[in-house]
This record gives sequence, structure tokens and C-alpha cells, in this order.
Amino acid sequence: MPPWVNNLIEVGIALLLVVVNGFFVAAEFALVKVRPSRIDEFIEVGKPFAKSAKWLADRMEQALSACQLGITMASLAIGWVGEPVFEAMLGPVFHFLRVPDAAVHTLSVLFAFTTITALHLVIGEQAPKIFAIRRPEDMLLWCALPLKLFYVCAWPLMAALNWVTSVILAKLGLEGDAGHGEIHTETELQTLLATSFEHGHVTGSEHKLINAVFRFDDMVCRRIMVPRNDVEFFDINDAPSGCVEMARRTKHTRYPVCNDSLDEVLGVVHMKDLIGFAVTDDFDWKSIMRPANKVPENMPISTLLKHFQTTHQLLAFVIDEYGTVIGIVTLENVLEEIIGEVDDEFDNDDPHIIPEGPDQYIVRGRTPLDEACEKFHLVRPEAEIDTFAGLLLHQTQKVLSVGDHIEIGDWTAEILEVRDDRARRIRVTRPEATSTKDPTTA
Repeated sequence: MPPWVNNLIEVGIALLLVVVNGFFVAAEFALVKVRPSRIDEFIEVGKPFAKSAKWLADRMEQALSACQLGITMASLAIGWVGEPVFEAMLGPVFHFLRVPDAAVHTLSVLFAFTTITALHLVIGEQAPKIFAIRRPEDMLLWCALPLKLFYVCAWPLMAALNWVTSVILAKLGLEGDAGHGEIHTETELQTLLATSFEHGHVTGSEHKLINAVFRFDDMVCRRIMVPRNDVEFFDINDAPSGCVEMARRTKHTRYPVCNDSLDEVLGVVHMKDLIGFAVTDDFDWKSIMRPANKVPENMPISTLLKHFQTTHQLLAFVIDEYGTVIGIVTLENVLEEIIGEVDDEFDNDDPHIIPEGPDQYIVRGRTPLDEACEKFHLVRPEAEIDTFAGLLLHQTQKVLSVGDHIEIGDWTAEILEVRDDRARRIRVTRPEATSTKDPTTA
């Protein structure tokens, strides 16, 4: 057989080894990237080789070891077979080009090494790796059966190699499986979600909803409650007709029943319970009153939601560490932290932040601090502050009065209305918006 035929056969073997190396690289990355739930879906619809893919996924550690073994064996074989044959083929070419004999061997080795490295890198590594990352499900199904056969054939060798590896790691103080699956932190998941949103795989509403779920467990009752000063309640000492008139005006579903103030809560009245009753001046609220549920101010709202589900009472009184009622919280307050503001037919609250002009806004004092910080690009202090008015109190360290001006970041806050020592309305202005005026001449 002519030498050039032998050389072509050896080149073919080298190229085949490059493809084999690429096969194991693609199989490894496909195994790591594919979701087990997708493999289960493939089995349900009867896709070819889905059961083999499931078999490999259930033995992830050993299957990845098989891939590594295949890559190592193919890479070593490529170097053993490929470089000599390319060197032998290139030698006559350099002699024909009248390259000095002293440089022929060096140039042949250099060109052979470069050619094999390029083929190995492009065909045996990069191309299959990128394809497997972008289409892991298809790639795993294509590779499943051959990889399973290789796994079974190479199992004795892999078992011996894994045992040696475990012994070495044990000597170094490392025991147990390392695991190839990625465990993402909450921050990493939010970053992945943001990336998916930017590329159009997640809609804006889905992005907002899932981010709200991540924040859900970090929120506490105090942050979402209706503060004590804003709570409408029935005073048991008042005439029932006056309480009913207040209910007609405020249109809430549930009302606390108190003795003079929220310092002595007696229970809760649900307006549905009034159906069929004639509310006269001798009517006793205690006849339809439900027990009062109290929760601590630092209870996570995820726990509060379970509390509502267990007690079937959808209003709770929030108490501080001294046992004082500081507000109330309802199921609506909890759900709004996930899905956003939900106003029923009787809600007529103004928005928290109302534009008044260029870089000028009217802000309600009880605006959630997170909303204000996002709007005005403020740095949230570490202190336990829940509202925009609370931020101004923290900034000034004094009771606010009408006309006060407070610098917050790049903005100036002017107190417009104070009630019960609490800032109700604030004008927030960027100084540049008001100070830049056309010069006038006399």
C-alpha cells in the first residue's frame, strides 16, 4: 500500500478522534445545562432516546465522569496519532519548497501542532460546547444512547478511577460528593430573571411579579400596615347610629370595635354581619363582634398570610414590643405587596406621588420609603424607617412643622401639611428646577 494512502487513513483517524472528543464535550455540557423536568416531558410525549437521557441524568456524577474519561482518552489519542502523520505529510512539501533540511523537522512539527490544536479547539471543543449550551435538550437526546453504551463499557475503569480519586480527596480532608448542579442564590436568580427580561423571554408583568415574590418574605407587618392614626374604628361608647353613619362614609368591610381608642380593642365587626339587623341606639356591637387577632410588628408577611389562612380572620392588629397597637393589617395589604395596588369600588385614595411640574412632586407622608427611594434615587438608611415622612424625621431629628425645608439627596422637601405631629403632604423639588431662571434687566 503506498505511503500516502497510509497517511490519509491516519489523517482520517485523527479527524475521527477530534469528532469523538467533540461528542463527549457536547454530551457533558448538555447534561449540565438541561433541566430534569424537560427530560420528563420528553418521556411523556415519547421522544426518541428520552429514556436513555433520563437514565444518564439520574446518574449525573457518573455520566459526567464518563464524559471526562472520553475527552481525556480522545485528546491523548489525537496527540499520539495526529501530530506524527501531519508531520510526515508536511515534510515532503517543505523539501519541495527547498526549505533547508535543518528547518524541515522544526517547521513540520510546528505546522502539525498548530493544525491539530486548531482542529481540536474548534471542532473538538468550542463548536460542540456552544451548540450544547444553546440547545442542550436536542444535543442530549442525540448523545444519550452512545454515551450510555460508553458508560456501561467503561464502568469498571471509571469505578476504579473514582475510588482512587476519593482516596486522594479523603487524604486532603475533602469527603462527599462535590455535585455538578448549580445552586443559585436569590440575588443570582434575580440577575438571571433580569437577563431573561432584557432578551424578551420574560414579560414585564412577569418580571415585576416574580421580583415582588422574592421581596415578599423579607417584608414585615410594620412595613405594610395602616398606621394607628389612619384607622377608622367603632367606639363602643358612641351611639350605634353614629358608627353606621361613619361606615357609610368610609365604606370599609371590617371595623375594629374599641373602648375610646385602639389602646383597648374589644373585637372586629364585619359589615356583612349587620345584614338583617336593625341598628338602633340600644344595639350591642358585642352580639356580632368577632375576636381581635393581634400580630407582632416584625412578623414576616409570609407568616401573616398563613395566619390569615388558618384563623379565617382577614384583619389583624399590629402591636409593638410594649404591647401597644400601632396599626392594622389586612389580607389586601399583604396581596398588594405581590400584585401591586388593588383598589375596589370604594377606594379613592390619591397616588402616593403626584407630579406638580418639572422635577416637582407632591408626596404623601405615608408613602412607602422604598417607593420614594426608587422615585428620587435616594439611599435607604439602615435605620428602621417605613415611610417618606419617617425619613424626613430621621434626617432632621425633630418634629416637623409646616414650612420646614429638608435636603434629601439631590432634592429639597418642603412640609405643606402636618396633622397629629405627622407630615401629611410634602412638596419635593429638585433645586435646579427652581433656581434656574432667565435674568432680568432693569
